[in-house]
Amino acid sequence: MRVFRRLYDWVLSWSDSRYAVPILGLLSFAEASFFPIPPDVLLMALALSRPQRSFRYACIASLGSVLGGILGFCLGWALWDIISPYFFSYIPGVSAAGFEQVRALFAQYGFWVIFAAGFTPIPYKIFTIAAGVFQIHFLIFLVASIIGRSLRFFLVAAILYLFADRAREFIDKYFNLLSFLLLIIIALGVVLYQYYH
Repeated sequence: MRVFRRLYDWVLSWSDSRYAVPILGLLSFAEASFFPIPPDVLLMALALSRPQRSFRYACIASLGSVLGGILGFCLGWALWDIISPYFFSYIPGVSAAGFEQVRALFAQYGFWVIFAAGFTPIPYKIFTIAAGVFQIHFLIFLVASIIGRSLRFFLVAAILYLFADRAREFIDKYFNLLSFLLLIIIALGVVLYQYYH
């Protein structure tokens, strides 16, 4: 738990840096196409530090993430033959069979699959790359990404804007418990993902 606490404090320290906003944009961009760490932690740290700028931070995270999603789409569309061995070897829980299930989801639900991947903690980058591989209509991909990612980040921003002081007190008071619950949720997510794929 001390490791998580140090990481949390380190991320909060970025809110005082003049590079915090560009880093939020870069992290959002990278996470949508290839980087494993989501931008939500830095977004929350910045919004907790300066609640009056919460929606500005959400806008930057949304823009960066959608642009990164476009990069992921292009990687899947143009370079899949080159990157697929890396994709299956180094992305945890992803297999060729699971990727075929993603194809079936795209065929059946289209827009809603991209929206769900953008809004929920599902690894968005897998779906941005898959959308390019399976040649999902780009406009559908773009609209679903804009709506899903914006709703996610602006919802976080709104909560922290409205409840910043109470949220900071709650996190400080129950940090160890929240870290433990987060680990359980991640573990359950991995188990369920592997079970259904």
